[in-house]
Amino acid sequence: MSEIEQGGGPGGLLRSDLYPFEQVIVLLSCALSFVGSSLIIFTHVLWPEFRSRPRQLLLYLSVADLLSATSYFYGVLRNFDSSSWDCVLQGALSTFSNTSSFFWTVAVALYLYIIIVRSQQAPPDSLLCWIHLISWGIPLVITVTAVALQKIGYDASYVSVGWCWVSITAKDRILWMLLTGKVWEMLAYIILPIFYLLIKKHIRLAHAALSEYRPILASDHVYQPRASIADKKLVIIPLIFIFLRIWSTVRFFLTLCDSPVVHNPVLVILHGVGNTFQGGANCILFVLCTEVIRERLLSLLCCYRYNHTA
Repeated sequence: MSEIEQGGGPGGLLRSDLYPFEQVIVLLSCALSFVGSSLIIFTHVLWPEFRSRPRQLLLYLSVADLLSATSYFYGVLRNFDSSSWDCVLQGALSTFSNTSSFFWTVAVALYLYIIIVRSQQAPPDSLLCWIHLISWGIPLVITVTAVALQKIGYDASYVSVGWCWVSITAKDRILWMLLTGKVWEMLAYIILPIFYLLIKKHIRLAHAALSEYRPILASDHVYQPRASIADKKLVIIPLIFIFLRIWSTVRFFLTLCDSPVVHNPVLVILHGVGNTFQGGANCILFVLCTEVIRERLLSLLCCYRYNHTA
């Protein structure tokens, strides 16, 4: 592993090239997240009976995670060493999708809080319109502005793992690191646990009657009770988010402190996997660990294999 001194870097820290095993692990995480997000989208499109409102929000979160996994995969594979055109393009796409993922994760928690704690089974459509406008619009405005001002580019892996983000040559890079991700990430650390605790407290107090007066699915389909139970797992998304994302925040503060620990291989891997694996984690929870959906997938797979071997 070579170390290249970057005079424009924070505090003159040395930039370490990725170890091959670091690169392989993060690429695998990106691939699993891509597959996981695709499965969530696939099951939503294929089976209408599972299209509850919360799972629609999960669908949009999965779209953002799919874009993130794709852009990060390319960035880690290229392991950029300059602000080339594809570095800027990859950095812009990952900035948009990653920031959008923050907003959609908060949106899921907010929506569950409204329907479970505030007892509104069907929030107005205007709320969903505002969620779309905020969750896609704000990240888009931030990304376009950052690209227009030439703030996106090669960052020497100080707060990334091979991919491009805020250019290391930007004098106000800390401000743009905050605007293009970190400030929204840290706000999510505060907002998500609040919603999570309120939801869990309410469910604990009203657990016996919850299934009778507040079904999450609006459909009367035979699978409604089982799918409703699966939908309640959505409150775990904040925990997944915090556990996966905290490592990038740790590296951000280590960079601000000029600590050489920022390039510790274990921390780099945790950061790389944490930033890329949310789609895979959501798939495990809401597809593979949801019995009715898992059975449908297995049945579909068996039918496919039978038709091709017959």
